[in-house]
Amino acid sequence: MAETTNSAKIRFREVVQRFRVIYDRPATLRETFVRVFRRSSNVHDFEALKGVSFQVSAGETLGIIGRNGSGKSTILKIIARVYRPTAGTVEVNGRISPLIELGAGFDSELTGRENVFLAAALMGLDPADTRARLDAILAFADLGEFIDAPVRQYSSGMFARLGFAVATEIDPDILLVDEILAVGDEAFQHKCLERMNNFHRQSKAIVFVSHDMSSVQKLCDRVLLLDQGQVLAEGPPEPVIARYHELMQQRSAGRGG
Repeated sequence: MAETTNSAKIRFREVVQRFRVIYDRPATLRETFVRVFRRSSNVHDFEALKGVSFQVSAGETLGIIGRNGSGKSTILKIIARVYRPTAGTVEVNGRISPLIELGAGFDSELTGRENVFLAAALMGLDPADTRARLDAILAFADLGEFIDAPVRQYSSGMFARLGFAVATEIDPDILLVDEILAVGDEAFQHKCLERMNNFHRQSKAIVFVSHDMSSVQKLCDRVLLLDQGQVLAEGPPEPVIARYHELMQQRSAGRGG
């Protein structure tokens, strides 16, 4: 690790996340009773994470890569306290800004301006603090007159701009980013990358999930490669990204055969 464990903002130790999956849900009450008495069940446990361990230190940007369904977003949701892990221990030290679902925390019937206050409150800011940061948030989001329109009228790019502006202006200790750059235009992506680099210089901890390997290469100090809920590789971006490409080629060749 780049720093000692004392500076860790996030630490996972042997974390398991298990979900219960129901196949072929019974259509009637009678079917339910029949299955209970026959002791047959179409309920199965699925482990999204299988003993995952890592840490992220202050001033470090960790990239998490892997195929869809490998457990990347599950890790972010555990850090953000959306999920409680089934087993293992998780330590998170500091204020979190999660950008893990587009428009999460926004009310579609409220305006962009009203949603700034709502989202900031969910992240722990009081209205006075939000008002003090409002001009900076609106300047970064750059939505013009749409800031006073209901967000149900927003495009995905507008959602991303407003969400990123709020999340990064509340001065978090930990920033969680999940594919947010994929929905913005080039100018927005440049602004986001510059702000994330500035966070890095301020010794914030960043966890960045993306399928864009060029952004991972530019932003991240270290990369975690997940596959089927397990850590397949961890280390500097270049070799881990190369391992990811190898994995994708192997899977593609397997499907072709």
